[in-house]
Amino acid sequence: MNSYLEQKSQNSLVSRRAGTTLKKAFLYIIVSAVALSMIIPFVWMLSASLKKESEIFGFPIQWIPETFYWSNYVEVWTRVPFLTYYMNTVKLAVLITLFQIVTCSLAAYAFARVRFPERDKLFFLYIATMMIPYQVMMIPQFMLMKQFGLVDSHWALILLGAFNPFGVFLFRQFYMTIPEELSEAARIDGLTEFGIYWRIIMPLTKPAIASLVIFTFMHSWNDFLGPLIYLTSDSLYTLQLGMQHFQTEYNTEYALLMAAAVSAVIPTVLVYVFAQKYFVEGMASAGIKG
Repeated sequence: MNSYLEQKSQNSLVSRRAGTTLKKAFLYIIVSAVALSMIIPFVWMLSASLKKESEIFGFPIQWIPETFYWSNYVEVWTRVPFLTYYMNTVKLAVLITLFQIVTCSLAAYAFARVRFPERDKLFFLYIATMMIPYQVMMIPQFMLMKQFGLVDSHWALILLGAFNPFGVFLFRQFYMTIPEELSEAARIDGLTEFGIYWRIIMPLTKPAIASLVIFTFMHSWNDFLGPLIYLTSDSLYTLQLGMQHFQTEYNTEYALLMAAAVSAVIPTVLVYVFAQKYFVEGMASAGIKG
């Protein structure tokens, strides 16, 4: 009788393990298929950037060109002031990211650690601004920048991008996971609120900082509508505007456009690679407390 029960228990255990293995295998297949579907456009872009124009839309697709036309990249960097566009984009992305880290972390510290009347209601109202579509704010913001004389200037984009409700939410949620006892102990030792923020809280928020850096840098780097609205001088153009030189009314030079796109995507990939460890941790921590 005991041997029968043991055999039945073992069979049940084997069945459960087999079911778990099948579920994991199915999940891995689905995830791999989704990942592949997202990677294929980038592979095609890289392949097209190394072909001559007449080969790009050939069918079936030849993923590895017979002849690599590295001259496409040379022409991209020499025909137009591509380096100027590149440096303008780097300038905007880096400054906006740095400003957001400062403004969002300070505002989040006030909402998370400083007690003042109607704090939670004010935080709710501030976060609710994320629900307002950009198209609604676009014209008032432009009129404001025009009054300040900042149209056709990078400062218009920097000032408008320096504040982000999502960044405040991200930092606040992370601050809520840090024990209040650390701040209380620091106050007893004589630290000011800014000292607590700078010396105690900020060193513990690397995941939140990495998450905000990735989101903000990628958004600033890929922004097309903002520069299109505020910039009119070619010397101030970003990559997204500069690449329009390869598109004319009657023709689009896809080989050069793909080469420019490959050159433009490299910094965002590098930022994500260096920050991904903290990024995953930060996104997981953001939802722990409300």
